Amino acid sequence: MIKIRLLFLFLALQASRFAFGQSSNPVISLFPEGTVLHANIPYNTDTLEKHLLDIYLPPNAKGNVPLVVFIHGGGWLVNDKYADIGYMKNTLAAIINSGFAIASIDYRFATQAIFPAQIQDCNRAVSYLYDNAEKYGLDKKRFALMGFSAGGHLASLQGLSNNNNIRNFYMPNSSQKFSFKAVVDFYGPSELTSLYSSEDPKAPEAILLGATPIARPDLAKIASPVTYIDKNDPPFLIIHGEKDDMVPNRQSKLLSAWLTATGVENELIIVPNAPHFGNMFDVDEIQTKVMGFLKKHLK
Repeated sequence: MIKIRLLFLFLALQASRFAFGQSSNPVISLFPEGTVLHANIPYNTDTLEKHLLDIYLPPNAKGNVPLVVFIHGGGWLVNDKYADIGYMKNTLAAIINSGFAIASIDYRFATQAIFPAQIQDCNRAVSYLYDNAEKYGLDKKRFALMGFSAGGHLASLQGLSNNNNIRNFYMPNSSQKFSFKAVVDFYGPSELTSLYSSEDPKAPEAILLGATPIARPDLAKIASPVTYIDKNDPPFLIIHGEKDDMVPNRQSKLLSAWLTATGVENELIIVPNAPHFGNMFDVDEIQTKVMGFLKKHLK
């Protein structure tokens, strides 16, 4: 748990580096020249700073652009829509250069609102993107998800539950018409009761649920992506570090095994010697896999 606390401190410090105010975008310089930015778009009918998203469009986009929705990590407790971009800049540039758009979204921390607030926010953000696709030149029939750590959990949960009509995963009067062509999950938890820290009341997953997963397995089941796997789910690319000591790669192995057993297309990549996050996930080999997967399912 000490390592987890240190990780969160590091992530919080990383997030603070980007906290230049809502009027500026600290990562736009990492994108290809000519990238079109629509910044700090409110996706819900309120003024919460965590209900904002950014859209990055390829240069000279002509409309009907496929979209990758980017969900940040941080243990459901820290970070923002800029945070993971810094160490995935080559992959994100490749996405833009391939003619795809990126929408990076914020969502409420578990300290602000416990689950299912986070998945409600993710679905509300995508609902906004779907309803306003024509305004931003997006192809509403070609949406994909990409998430990291806690964001990987949310991307997996969103992608898998999308066809299950879980009413509590949506805000009132929010469109549920959208669907996803593909999900890229970087080292996200998939089954909360099997996490090593599932009995620790100070662990992130306990803060997320308002109780430890062991004490409330019913809540943990509702919040676990594997619960919603069925044969009609979108294809998955799952990427995890061999030496991840924050979210054990067993979580991704479990997700992949359930997807395979159910007949859902998926590929699991265990990155040799890689920790929980960082530049080792932005190397050419992984980038090629990600881009091949996205091009296959979005074009």
